[in-house]
Amino acid sequence: MYEYEIHHFRSTELIRKAEHERLAREALRLRRAARREATERSAEGTGDAESHTSRLRRHRHPRAA
Repeated sequence: MYEYEIHHFRSTELIRKAEHERLAREALRLRRAARREATERSAEGTGDAESHTSRLRRHRHPRAA
């Protein structure tokens, strides 16, 4: 009987962990979809697909002479 209780406990714990991981994946998917939609909306509003300014990017470290 003791082995059955341990098995049941482990099974329940695995099911709980799987449900938690599924919810975490779904939340991540929803965040990514919302971010993607916000990016598309901002690109439509400005008419420019690039979200950065028109400034050229500077190198982080100047080159040695």
